[in-house]
Amino acid sequence: MEAKHQQRHMFLFFIALVAFFMSASFAHPVTPTLIQEYHLNDSMFGVALAAMQTTNFLFSPFWGKLNGYISSRKSLLICCTGYAIGQALFGMARTEAMVVFARCFAGIFTGGAFTSFLTYIVNTSSEKDRGRNLTIQATIQSVGGAFGYFVGGFLGEISLDVTFGAQALTLFLCGVMFFVFCKDDKKAGMGRIQPAQIVRDANPFAAFIASRQFMNILFAVLFTVTALQNLGYTAFEQCFNYFIKDAFHMTSRYNGLIKGVIGFVSLAANATICMWMIRKTNVKRSVIYILGACTCAALSVVFIDAVAPFMVMSVVFYTFNAVSIPLLQDLVAKRAAQGKDSNLIMGFYNATKSLGGIIGSLVAGLVYTVGPKLAFVFAGVMLLVATLFSIVYSRMKDGTENEPAPALSQK
Repeated sequence: MEAKHQQRHMFLFFIALVAFFMSASFAHPVTPTLIQEYHLNDSMFGVALAAMQTTNFLFSPFWGKLNGYISSRKSLLICCTGYAIGQALFGMARTEAMVVFARCFAGIFTGGAFTSFLTYIVNTSSEKDRGRNLTIQATIQSVGGAFGYFVGGFLGEISLDVTFGAQALTLFLCGVMFFVFCKDDKKAGMGRIQPAQIVRDANPFAAFIASRQFMNILFAVLFTVTALQNLGYTAFEQCFNYFIKDAFHMTSRYNGLIKGVIGFVSLAANATICMWMIRKTNVKRSVIYILGACTCAALSVVFIDAVAPFMVMSVVFYTFNAVSIPLLQDLVAKRAAQGKDSNLIMGFYNATKSLGGIIGSLVAGLVYTVGPKLAFVFAGVMLLVATLFSIVYSRMKDGTENEPAPALSQK
């Protein structure tokens, strides 16, 4: 009975998660339009996201620590509401300074939302279901985000105000859904928040110092891989969105359609290839091949000028990237589950991804003004370095990762 009750809560959590990741992507296909319509600098497509990722990075460990005092569903209600306000401000922005402020504000709360998603799954899943649930979460993130692009692209054909208005409203409703649907994962050992403690925890760098409780060489290498992977992906993603409008003159509708196709392909890849790798292979080794494939796909678009092959190789890149996310999350979660600092570890994990996103988006925006395809070169190089670090990690022994199934290892 308890297992069935838990499954129901997790199913409803995933329903709300689909709505969140879809709505979070509504604004992405129209951001190039906003930049060009209000005559902002071309580099703003990267600078704006870097601003958001910066506050995401700074506050993720804070939210991870705060989740040690309040339940994930409460933090999700707070974060979704704050994120909604931030996107409403983004939609009203008419200058570069307003755009940066709005994105910084939203980033404070996106850091909390992503940290709380992972913390909730780790806290409420059994050891048997944890990897599967994290894979589902990562799949929803990739696929839901892609379909969010699809919806946002068509909303953008109506107007920018409609797109941002729909996004803000949906994000707020997602917060309500999380609060109503989620199981209360507040642990018995959680104490009451003291005002002085809140002041200390409000300092984001104090939260980073808390990583000393769990940090070791294994975590350091693994977090380097996750940061570089997100750095390369973000650089590719941000350049791709702006490049197809600037170079191929595609409207937000086509951006949405392309991401919709990517969503279907990513769903199929995660439901088959990714699940098989987690269940039947050594994930530490499998992630090497996936990151290597991402590297090759990212670098290949540098040498392609025709629209059709450019899109095909981009879809290949997004597909392998979608598979890499749950594999890396599985590695982090397995190590996090070994100790009592899972909330801090998952918060720090989200922060390293944000750090990669900050550098990736900022560099993509700046180098685009020098040469549009330089961002794709940068993305490929960073993914190559991530692949090399993943090779190093695969050779480090700690006994926490699953070895391949006997039947597979005998072949």
